[in-house]
Amino acid sequence: MTESLYPPFSGAIARKRKALAPGQLDAFKAFSEQVFAPGALDRKTKELIAVAAAHITQCPYCIHGHTASALKHGASEEEIMEAIWVASEMRAGAAYAHSALAIETMNKAHD
Repeated sequence: MTESLYPPFSGAIARKRKALAPGQLDAFKAFSEQVFAPGALDRKTKELIAVAAAHITQCPYCIHGHTASALKHGASEEEIMEAIWVASEMRAGAAYAHSALAIETMNKAHD
């Protein structure tokens, strides 16, 4: 199978997205600019957080975009990989923590 589940980014898709909801797109872009503006955290740190979050949400577009942006803002490949490992631990930790729901259900089945 050579066809990807996710279409590559294209100008046509971007234009249609904007045409269908221009106000929402403008608001999202403004929000994104504000979120990634330097504040208590610098841009590199925010991009490393975004790389980790992108791996947790499993968004391929975000993984590509924020990895490139993290590199652009001074993150090393080692820092990016460490952020990905943090994301991996958090995702695995969530599965472990949520096992309490299954255990609770099993316990109630025996009552």
